[in-house]
Amino acid sequence: MSGHEVLVVLGTRPEIVKLAPAIRAMADSNSLDPRVLHTGQHYDEELSSVFFDDLGVPRPDNHLRVGSGTQAQQTAAGLKGVERTIVERAPDAVVAVGDTNAVLSAALATAKIDPPFVHVEAGIRSYDRSMPEEINRVVADHVSDVAFAPTQTAFNQLHEECVVADVHLVGNTIVDACLDHLSIARQKSSILQDIGVNEGEYAVATVHRPRNTDDSGRLRKIARALDEQPMPVVFPTHPRTKAALEALNFKPTKSLRLTEPLGYLDFLRLLAESAVAVTDSGGVQEEASILEIPCLTVRPNTERPETVSAGVNRLIEPGELSESLCDLLTNPDLRESMKGSPDLYGDGTAGSQIALTLETELD
Repeated sequence: MSGHEVLVVLGTRPEIVKLAPAIRAMADSNSLDPRVLHTGQHYDEELSSVFFDDLGVPRPDNHLRVGSGTQAQQTAAGLKGVERTIVERAPDAVVAVGDTNAVLSAALATAKIDPPFVHVEAGIRSYDRSMPEEINRVVADHVSDVAFAPTQTAFNQLHEECVVADVHLVGNTIVDACLDHLSIARQKSSILQDIGVNEGEYAVATVHRPRNTDDSGRLRKIARALDEQPMPVVFPTHPRTKAALEALNFKPTKSLRLTEPLGYLDFLRLLAESAVAVTDSGGVQEEASILEIPCLTVRPNTERPETVSAGVNRLIEPGELSESLCDLLTNPDLRESMKGSPDLYGDGTAGSQIALTLETELD
């Protein structure tokens, strides 16, 4: 295919999910030629490669295999690899989404070379500089040439910070992904039968942020809370979380069911049919609101404040989790009161809007 080559940089499961609609829309364009660079920040096969297959996105054209390491090690390795790839491929633009080390690497490398840097999911803020993700997203926004904001709040934030990029309000591609794949997930995924749970009679949990996994006291409280509920709590474990639980010598004996990482279709089905979601993931907060699943976020802050304002998400500390989750699981009226805001992040056309805007910008 001929056209403007767009280098799409990603490195984690959420980035694959969120960029898939934009990649597909770019591939359908007459003037854009998307190429994928995977930094390999999520180096586990279950957290990476399977998502390309589930989402119908071509496997990466380049792979850096950055792997694990400190924030500086991951960023430095990504920075060198992205720069090398830009020099070799000479793309017309570089695109990245969100706030990971892969995004920071892509932003810094591109800012010092010729092609414009395009930041998807720009402008979100937790206002907590102790979070590496907050530093990454702020830096990425301020060196971007084109910024795609997912919400009006994020759009306003970019202008308040005097970000000089061309800013566009397009919604969040996570809506595209959920709407595109939910029916497929319900047809193809047998995850509920595999685990042995019934629709609406279990909770789903994801915990992976260092604030929770690297603090043994917080993680122990979270694990115990999930293991003392009146319904099963299905917990697909991130490699970091699995290692931290093993270090605690924690073994569930009641409601908690630990599983291996899941592919996107399996996780989407699991979340969509659950009664409640417990998470520290920004993406799951969004997905829960789209799917109208009440959400408890085990963090002191969130960069998705729309979900809290809408009443579909609550911020809680580990010590509050057991009682709060039990209340939701045993009170259908309370669960119902935390539903009803599926449109906080747009109408599911973000991917096509991004592709159309890039056509205009690059032409």
